[in-house]
Amino acid sequence: MSNPSALRLRGRTFGPGDFAVMAVVNRTPDSFYDKGATFGFTAAVDAATRLIDEGADIVDIGGVKAGPGDVVGPAEEIDRVAGVVAAVRARHPDVIISVDTWRSEVAKVVADAGADLLNDTWGGVDPGLAEVAGAYGVGLVCAHAGRVEPRTRPHRIGYADVVADVIGYTTALAERAVSVGVRRDAVLIDPAHDFGKNTWHSLEVSRRLGELVATGWPVLVAVSNKDFVGEALGGLPVERRHEGTLATLAVSAVQGARVFRVHDAAGARAALAAVERLRDA
Repeated sequence: MSNPSALRLRGRTFGPGDFAVMAVVNRTPDSFYDKGATFGFTAAVDAATRLIDEGADIVDIGGVKAGPGDVVGPAEEIDRVAGVVAAVRARHPDVIISVDTWRSEVAKVVADAGADLLNDTWGGVDPGLAEVAGAYGVGLVCAHAGRVEPRTRPHRIGYADVVADVIGYTTALAERAVSVGVRRDAVLIDPAHDFGKNTWHSLEVSRRLGELVATGWPVLVAVSNKDFVGEALGGLPVERRHEGTLATLAVSAVQGARVFRVHDAAGARAALAAVERLRDA
């Protein structure tokens, strides 16, 4: 597969050159970014509405913090996210709803509740997730997390060529997803910056993102306020990474990324609009 393909989710089509903003809603008490501001049910649903109003095409709902922390089992994860998915679906019938999970048992419940996309940021550790996506007719994000266990931070991980590793791993996951029934036009690949990668690896992926785009699969980038952005700017804390995030989004967009997972939907929308104007002038 080399010709760029369209991405189709919930009746919407994002072709090559189109940009979709995926806004994050964390139904967690310990998010690295918002420290639990949207953990409450009403707060989470209202946050989704605000982000949609700010220009989000996709709302990505998560119930487990990505980094190390308290154990959250499948039942608790379902309790955190399924009701929010149903409420956002009822309030916003046309919005694309994604759920950030690596567990197939969670995926089944949220697909029933109205999710359109399963965002598997941990790179297929549960092979059943792809089968759920195929059976329920929903999309799937195929990520590269360095083959690590969910919610762990590996020590001194290394690659001969991190971009080649990302491409080989994500495209193999994508082809497997199609083989188990996921629609080809509902599959994305994600290099998963900072997941199983150090700052140098994440910067290298960003510099060479065009190589992922050249595979033809729609590329998702999730760089918002991440550690590599802060470290690249001299060690900035999370609350001071906004400008670096927007710069990284723009570099990714110029190279052809299709979906942008962010905390600030309005800022991302404005940055991407500027890229479109510059590109199309």
